[in-house]
Amino acid sequence: MVHLSRLFLLCILGCGGLLLALPAAAAAPAGNDTCLMCHADKDARNGQGQPIAVDPARFKASVHGEMQLTCVMCHADVADGKVPHADKLKPVDCKGCHEKAVAEYRGTVHGKARADGRTLAASCTDCHGTHDIRRAKDPASPTNHVNLEATCSKCHGSDAYVEKAKLPGGNVGRQYHDSVHGKLLAGKGPERQMGPECTDCHGTHDIRAKDDPQSRVHRARVPETCGSCHDAIRAQFTGGQHGKLRQQGMTGAPGCNDCHSAHDIQRHDLPRFQLEAIKQCGNCHQDFIATYRDTFHGKVTNLGYTQVATCAACHGAHEMLPASDPASKVSAGNRLKTCQACHADASASFASWDPHANKHDRARSPLYYWAARFMEVLLIGVFGFFGIHTVFWFYRSLRVRLAAGRPHGEKR
Repeated sequence: MVHLSRLFLLCILGCGGLLLALPAAAAAPAGNDTCLMCHADKDARNGQGQPIAVDPARFKASVHGEMQLTCVMCHADVADGKVPHADKLKPVDCKGCHEKAVAEYRGTVHGKARADGRTLAASCTDCHGTHDIRRAKDPASPTNHVNLEATCSKCHGSDAYVEKAKLPGGNVGRQYHDSVHGKLLAGKGPERQMGPECTDCHGTHDIRAKDDPQSRVHRARVPETCGSCHDAIRAQFTGGQHGKLRQQGMTGAPGCNDCHSAHDIQRHDLPRFQLEAIKQCGNCHQDFIATYRDTFHGKVTNLGYTQVATCAACHGAHEMLPASDPASKVSAGNRLKTCQACHADASASFASWDPHANKHDRARSPLYYWAARFMEVLLIGVFGFFGIHTVFWFYRSLRVRLAAGRPHGEKR
């Protein structure tokens, strides 16, 4: 009987303790535990059927998790501890902590597109992630140096996305991936850190359209941007004729991307690049490319071979100067040395021949001009004479054949 009384008493105390504990269980736990009561479920979805799950482990490993930030610091329209909250929350505004970055972003091509209602433009979360944001130096971060190509290519490397958003330049992600920069970044070892990625040229939170004068890829600023890595080449370019024209404000003069392209940059020692470079020179120097194609050098390169002199072989690649400049590779004092780079036995007489002789310019090349005229007259005369001769010969043969087919004794 005593045992039953004790058992009854324990049951009463236990039930009382449970009743006392119920309000405590109903009250939300402190910090992010309240949110994770629902959002930790990997199958959690909102009223529209959209996934709203948050991986606690990934959040804990994120930069916000390291700083022990609470959910309501970003989702400010959710009152701390009040559940359930409204089904649709306001977009997170990163400005509260990242005021400078957000201010820069709003002036960028992405920010302006968003302000115009083009929601396909990249936002903070498209590049940094949501609940798994990591520091840029973290190898797992989408904004880490070696991961940025893949991050930007989610939009700029997708044919479907490029077409849908009408992105300029086409699939630049694919072009970059196949370039010398992309191959460096895709390599192994220390060279991966040497390969420039998207933000090295375009910026991070200050990405602007190329027609914006403040853009790092604006035509006037391209040599400066490329020169941040290629300092020695920038010095050569600045001292060359193209660089001097640029310094005088003539932005129509060739810059780095005119010869090397913007995203599809290839190694300069590849035949493909060397042959394309000749065409690029011809875009501006049409008269010289025409006379170059008339030479042995031009005809060989036109067939796809690069064992002979190209434009850069004689004029230089970045430091080209007019022939009137004593420092030019094709000046009177340096021309022989330039020719001897390929023709070791070249003499002064050899170097005196005009590499751009023009058969249509009597003042520049009188001997070549009259030789060309003579050849034209000779060819016209020969083909004209033998053409007439052939017509008469054909007429005579036709008469002979017709005569041979008449009956014997018939008058002609």
